[in-house]
Amino acid sequence: MNNNKLNTQHRYVIIGAGMAGILAAIKLREAGKHNVRVYEKADRIGGTWRENTYPGLSCDVPSHSYTYSFEPNSEWTRHLPPGPEVQAYFESVVAKYKLEEIISFNEEITDCHFKNNQWHISTSKGNSDCADFVIAATGVLHHPRIPHIDGMEKFKGKIFHSARWDHSASLENKRIAVIGTGSTGVQIVTALAECAAQLCHYQRTPQWIMPVVNAEFSEAEKALFRNDPIALKSIQNDPELEANIERFSVAITEPDSAAMHEIENIVRENLENSISDPELRERLRPNYRAACKRLIYSENFYQAVQQANVEVLLEGVDSIEENGIRSADGTLREFDIIVLATGFQADRFMRPMRITGENDITLEQAWADRPTAYMSVSIPEFPNLFMLNGPNGPVGNFSLIEIAEQQWHYISQLMSLVESGQYQKVSASQTALENFDKARIVAAKKSIFGSGCQSWYLDAQGVPATWPWTRAQFKEAMQKPDLSDYCLA
Repeated sequence: MNNNKLNTQHRYVIIGAGMAGILAAIKLREAGKHNVRVYEKADRIGGTWRENTYPGLSCDVPSHSYTYSFEPNSEWTRHLPPGPEVQAYFESVVAKYKLEEIISFNEEITDCHFKNNQWHISTSKGNSDCADFVIAATGVLHHPRIPHIDGMEKFKGKIFHSARWDHSASLENKRIAVIGTGSTGVQIVTALAECAAQLCHYQRTPQWIMPVVNAEFSEAEKALFRNDPIALKSIQNDPELEANIERFSVAITEPDSAAMHEIENIVRENLENSISDPELRERLRPNYRAACKRLIYSENFYQAVQQANVEVLLEGVDSIEENGIRSADGTLREFDIIVLATGFQADRFMRPMRITGENDITLEQAWADRPTAYMSVSIPEFPNLFMLNGPNGPVGNFSLIEIAEQQWHYISQLMSLVESGQYQKVSASQTALENFDKARIVAAKKSIFGSGCQSWYLDAQGVPATWPWTRAQFKEAMQKPDLSDYCLA
């Protein structure tokens, strides 16, 4: 037991000013904890919504669900909001809660070392800090995956990753190649089909497309949301949407369920009914089950790829030359712009920061096999360090804001054990993590994500690195920590 800090203000450091970091800062201040500092490596807030500014960017979660529960937004313009609106929403929340005064911009944490029951922190600006608690809100999709393609450096046109969009590049009437077929590639192709002279989509693996109507909210609807808090809260917690999300969650965990077969029927019919050319239809037909990769929602991708200026290519990229891309079959196609919609290194999380816990164990050692965290929030021998949207958390076509809020409810209970003076440190036990991971891996392999495809959900061993149970089960698990699974000292 330790009573030394009963009357002392604890120090909290948050890593990252994206969605989860903003949440943590607000919740700490609401609880009367004002010795808080947020370190952000970039020059402004936003996380993935700051990094991604490509044409066609939109959220694939309904807008009123993709808001903090305590901060609904009456001004969303569409059912699936455009990326700039999402960024603007987070900026408005930061302004409302006056968070900029506690954010250190352009200051990346380079080193965290736990000693003498505190985290000792070094930053890219040469500054030092000490914290009783570290909240890692670094997110998942922030280290671009740049493919190594022979000859990339020789290309005379513009070449860039989708998360590093070059806005100086003129798109009108240009010959453009898009490499990558995830949600980003689909959104970019759909947007650029309207302006490119020639657009080639290099497709390693086709995607199942879930049809959606991305309707606009009328001025009357927005006026209702502004003037009627009950109506705004109702759409934020729409029972039909909640039921659909839970059904999708069940489908992921039970690949042979009626819910999953319904999803497969919908996406198959969408392909059959939307693509008129039989040859193109087969090019776009995946050879794996729906939702094995993250489902893509689009109302007009299939229309875009049938335009005369768009070509979907199955030939792999062999090399890049001065004037374009040479396919594996030897064909050279000339381009002005090449876009790499090739995703992110989803296993990075806090890395490349040097994180050292007790007994001088490093994060790289702890994660030698795969990134793991008990309940996705705590790592053995890394006391008083908690992750939001860390390894093995729920991912899918639902709101990570909701997930982060549930995690915060759980984490705050663990922190209170130290804040109250009962203990000096808390972290998951190695046994608890091993038992959790053993059960998680068994379930993950049985989930739709483990049904036989390559995706960013898979870890280096080919195991889905996700929460493999339902959304409802996650919510239940986040209600209260089982302290027998934690080392308390």
